[in-house]
Amino acid sequence: MSANRTVAFHTLGCKLNFSETSTLSRMLENEGFQKKEFDDIADIYVINTCSVTENADKECRQLVRRIQRKSPESMVVITGCYAQLKPKEIAEIQGVDLVLGAAEKFNIATHLRELTKGDSAKISSCDIEEIEGFTGSWSLNDRTRTFLKVQDGCDYNCSFCTIPLARGKSRSDTIANVVANAHSLAAAGAKEIVLTGINLGDFGLNGHVNGNGRRTENFYNLVRELDKVEEIERFRISSIEPNLLSNEIIEFVAGSNRFMPHFHIPLQSGSNKILGLMRRRYKRELYEDRVARIKSFMPHCCIGVDVIVGFPGETAAEFNETLDFLLQLDISYLHVFTYSERQNTHALDITPVIPVNTRHERNKILRNLSYRKMQEFTEKYRGESRKVLFESHNKNGMMEGYTDNYIKVTAPFREDWINTIMEWKI
Repeated sequence: MSANRTVAFHTLGCKLNFSETSTLSRMLENEGFQKKEFDDIADIYVINTCSVTENADKECRQLVRRIQRKSPESMVVITGCYAQLKPKEIAEIQGVDLVLGAAEKFNIATHLRELTKGDSAKISSCDIEEIEGFTGSWSLNDRTRTFLKVQDGCDYNCSFCTIPLARGKSRSDTIANVVANAHSLAAAGAKEIVLTGINLGDFGLNGHVNGNGRRTENFYNLVRELDKVEEIERFRISSIEPNLLSNEIIEFVAGSNRFMPHFHIPLQSGSNKILGLMRRRYKRELYEDRVARIKSFMPHCCIGVDVIVGFPGETAAEFNETLDFLLQLDISYLHVFTYSERQNTHALDITPVIPVNTRHERNKILRNLSYRKMQEFTEKYRGESRKVLFESHNKNGMMEGYTDNYIKVTAPFREDWINTIMEWKI
């Protein structure tokens, strides 16, 4: 099956998915498959799906139709969160040959050896409660910033979220394995590692325990050990819950030369009432305290925020409460999500339901605020020199890079600047 066979990948969703797609690609290349670009003709197409929003589901279907038009004899494999949540629904999409759930995605090579075109779609999945193992993964050569997965799954029960149903319970790699992977990535030329997970701050949960049954590893221990990996010049923390972002983590990052002054902290709402309906594990006062503490230690730190608009029950007053809260916070940018109904979530029982057009209007208001916040943040550093890591993409003769505090810089493309950290005047 693998001899001279070609395979192309497409990733939907989060940084964790990018790291897993990259690992799947390396696995199949080691089995003799040849990697192709997704727009090329390939024998096999693998789509690694997300299911955080309704659009991700629709995009998956559109991609399958595109493959069918372009290369109807090719085999199509669907994996990822959507595949775990709705395997039967995906199997009924014309053109899909194989659906791999969360426990089977990393066994893809075995499944491909047994796969033939023309049969009905094969589903290989299991109950999410049965998943216990952890498979480390990372992106390499796909992006200058390398995403290293150190944690998977989530034990939280936010009322809008299907990720625990798609990813299973929280579980982690060991610190020893993560450090070993960091050394390997450094040897392969990586300059920056972004630590990724579903609930990163829960690193160590369901991991090593001592004789008293207490866990022996946590996220703070992990960042301290990674800080000793001298070959890696930059680490970033991709996203961490405010209730898990401890004072000791903030203070350690502030004193580190390798961990960048950049946090991404989900908020979701600036209204305590809505946070309660969402079943979040903090109130806005804690969030405000985390931002203030970060800025007291690192005034130059970039802080990104996740926000959901149009959640059931969110009145105009509560949306304005969120807007006002974000206006006064010393943050740098927003990732704004429009609430969409997901099956098997508690939010479906909350009323009133917000009209879709109202959700989109609120999204636009916060996206405009995000633009203004990033402009204001960037303007503070105009004329300053900061270290920039330039990336490999040539976009019409230009290249991009990011400062330590995540300001995007654009410069004329130069081959010798790729994956190079340089002092740059903003």
